[in-house]
Amino acid sequence: MSYHLEGRLLEVCNCKVLCPCWIGEDPDNGTCDTIVAWHMDKGTIDGVDVSGNTIAAVAHVPGNILEGNWTAAIYVDDKASKEQEEALLKVYTGKAGGPIADLVKLIGQVVSVERAPIRFTVVQGKGELEIGKDYYAELAPYLGATGGQTTLSDTIFSTVPGAPVFVGKAPTYRSRNAALGIDLDIKNHNALQSTFVFDA
Repeated sequence: MSYHLEGRLLEVCNCKVLCPCWIGEDPDNGTCDTIVAWHMDKGTIDGVDVSGNTIAAVAHVPGNILEGNWTAAIYVDDKASKEQEEALLKVYTGKAGGPIADLVKLIGQVVSVERAPIRFTVVQGKGELEIGKDYYAELAPYLGATGGQTTLSDTIFSTVPGAPVFVGKAPTYRSRNAALGIDLDIKNHNALQSTFVFDA
């Protein structure tokens, strides 16, 4: 089983800016409610072209992120074919190994796997993520003194291993999932964006 994936990440959570999880500290609220979405600009999984698809995890993290035991709901882009969906789930359940498998080990329980319309319009640190009717996030980047995006790198934790992350905030973040105990409608909390290349 092999894969090559290139794309963009968007992550939002209910921590303040900047989320302490990335440097191994406890989340601001003691627990963390997050959405992590990976959009495949191009890629193949065992010969299956998955370009243009998005997969997302809505998760409740019960404490320090490095201790794992997340509870998560997984959403696959409803535009994906059955073959593409199966390929993406192989990778994002850890069955295909590689850098994503190391991240997936942190999930203790998956409460659901669903297809949903996913809109992912993040470009250069700015854009939106919408999953069905229950999840929406807007992203605005922080910029440095020279106008470039503020970046975070060489962290102890990452949802895009090996890639720098652009620091931002979510002017709007809504998330509702009864099975995860999440019901959020908040403004100006943590958001991160990145590009990734994953190979296995």
